[in-house]
Amino acid sequence: QVQLVESGGGLVQAGGSLRLSCAASGLTFSSYALGWFRQAPGNEREFAAFINWSGSRTSYADFVKGRFTISRDNAKNTVYLQMNSLKPEDTAIYYCAVRYGPYSNRRDEYEYWGQGTQVTVSS
Repeated sequence: QVQLVESGGGLVQAGGSLRLSCAASGLTFSSYALGWFRQAPGNEREFAAFINWSGSRTSYADFVKGRFTISRDNAKNTVYLQMNSLKPEDTAIYYCAVRYGPYSNRRDEYEYWGQGTQVTVSS
């Protein structure tokens, strides 16, 4: 049974930083690409960042470029999202998801999802 568990969310002031983690189990982690998505109230879930199976390729949505960094540790079956220079508009539930395949920013192309972690950025 595949399980993804996000952690690291919380309340932070604008300009601050958070590091999200997503621990995976029940799959051959190093064979999968991972993505981080986010969903703000009233909005659709949107792509934020991608990392391929080895960590050699990353991709970001325009609204996080230069502020967020995705990374992974295959020995720990964990993917991270370092979020710096946070803005109130970054407030959302952040989800990690896995995909067996190349880059994608489409949520319907990810097979398994975590339950999400809340990030709230105050102004």
